[in-house]
Amino acid sequence: MSDHDNNYPQGSEDSGDQGNSGEEAAENTEDPLAQVEDILNNAEVPAEESVAQGTALSGQGQDDAAELKNDLLRLQAEYVNYRKRVERDRAVAGESAVVGVLNSLLPVLDDVDAARAHGDLTDGPFAAIAVKLETALQTYGLERIDETAVPFDPTVHEALIQQPNAEVQVDSVSQVLRSGYRKGDRVLRAAQVIVAVPE
Repeated sequence: MSDHDNNYPQGSEDSGDQGNSGEEAAENTEDPLAQVEDILNNAEVPAEESVAQGTALSGQGQDDAAELKNDLLRLQAEYVNYRKRVERDRAVAGESAVVGVLNSLLPVLDDVDAARAHGDLTDGPFAAIAVKLETALQTYGLERIDETAVPFDPTVHEALIQQPNAEVQVDSVSQVLRSGYRKGDRVLRAAQVIVAVPE
């Protein structure tokens, strides 16, 4: 065998070995990258972690819903209280307006009483007008305080004169000098009276 023959196979074998080594090196360099890519592509969240995330999101949604419900209930309560307050203020304002009108008409009623006491309203159109006025005011709750022979009440009576009387056991109204008026429980004007007191 010549030196050329001996060298050729060896050269061929070396070339083959180098080729195989290059392919193996290429395969070795590609495998780690492929493995990493496969891991990233096929990565899955564990079932326990998915459930935990879902539970957290669900819990947060329930908290938000509860907070919104509480806000709605609070707004509803505020609206109901506001409506009640407005209705109450409106009723108070209406009552004050009626009381103001009634108070302004008390001197007119005093003139009617004086005319009636003098016999000027026994008949005629003015007598009818006076009756209509008194009836209209009664529809607004105006009540006259003019009872006699009743116990003296300082909340509705103003005592101008006291007269001893052996027939009474307690202070009593013997005469009304000027009628008083009230609307419901509210006294617009106390009646001016003469009080009979026990001797």
